Amino acid sequence: MSILGVNNMLEKVYQNTYNRYNTDIVKGMSFSEKLMNIKENVSFEDMWKSRFPGAYYHVMDASNIPQGVWDRNDYPFEKFFQDNVDKSVLNWKPNGTNPNMTDSSVQSRFNSTLGQNSIVVPPALEEKLKNNPELADKIMKNIEYLFAWNGYPSIPDGNHSALIVLDENGEVARWRLTSGGGLVGPTEEEQRQFEAEQKKKAEKKAEYMRILEESTVKRAEMQHNQYQKNLQNISDSKSLAANYEKNTMTYNLPIDLLIAGSKLF
Repeated sequence: MSILGVNNMLEKVYQNTYNRYNTDIVKGMSFSEKLMNIKENVSFEDMWKSRFPGAYYHVMDASNIPQGVWDRNDYPFEKFFQDNVDKSVLNWKPNGTNPNMTDSSVQSRFNSTLGQNSIVVPPALEEKLKNNPELADKIMKNIEYLFAWNGYPSIPDGNHSALIVLDENGEVARWRLTSGGGLVGPTEEEQRQFEAEQKKKAEKKAEYMRILEESTVKRAEMQHNQYQKNLQNISDSKSLAANYEKNTMTYNLPIDLLIAGSKLF
């Protein structure tokens, strides 16, 4: 094979290696984009209202309402069960002692929300949820877990109501599940237990993401090193070929010598 043929072969090897490296990257991006496009038109609000037809969806930050205030029987949580919420409910302060659960005014307010469901999403979380179906799925699964944990019906009916408040990370910060007999939960103990379970889940997820990140970085480094090695091998081969071509001299035999030599055979 001529030096020119060797160079052409090396160029093809280099190009194939380069194309394969970039094609892998492009394929990875295409797969992610394809996965994203599957649910890109389904928002978290769509998921919530599909689960609870006619449910309320509010974008405001209610996650910082103190638990002691939230637990009071006179907290005006029923204001979240309407199209427009007066933001003063976020800064509501108790006045006097906490009324008894059996108080007629308390029961009347509880019963006014039956058959209705509402969720409050902070603006920061609403922004994160844009084109993020995985986060929306995670939040819905957490809510379904909360319902199952409290014996909430899988099919919405007129005897129950739910008020869910999310924090900016999509975790359940505050919640009230009400049945025809009054408030289902949470008690302080139930709230602590639920928060402990959510924290444990978050820690497991963080550990999984850490391991996944380390594995991804390690794999990327290995691929990068192999790619650099391939490029170096190609560069060395091209250099060797160039040196061979540079140090090789063309030797043309005299025509008389060629004729004389041909007569010997």
